[in-house]
Amino acid sequence: MSSKGIYKSGQGYWVRLMSAIGYGVIVALGLIWLWKQIEVIDFGIEATYAQVIAILVAAGFFGILGYWLIGSKPGSVDFMIATEGEMKKVNWSSKAELTRSTLAVIGLTLLVALFCWAVDVVFALVFTKVGVLDS
Repeated sequence: MSSKGIYKSGQGYWVRLMSAIGYGVIVALGLIWLWKQIEVIDFGIEATYAQVIAILVAAGFFGILGYWLIGSKPGSVDFMIATEGEMKKVNWSSKAELTRSTLAVIGLTLLVALFCWAVDVVFALVFTKVGVLDS
């Protein structure tokens, strides 16, 4: 194993790509937050300079961390490769099967709601007749 470069390049491509995109979005949102936080702190220099310096340092740090986690750390890379292998084994539902299942769930939910409403009406009538509830 080489200490430089991408560990097992060519394997787990899609999992690594999507993980890198997700990681990048989270880091970008964090950098936006950091930019706004530094705007109100007085460092003795113009706020924009402090913001740019902080953003560059943070982006560099998190970029290296992301590269290490997603590209070169053997444990996490092997996990991503195994994840992609398992995802290829999944039997994904067809559109027709998904539509039938969705309609079944919606129908059953409506039936349960109707049953609960009917039981509520019956109890309300019974308790009104007994005198527990006011009409």
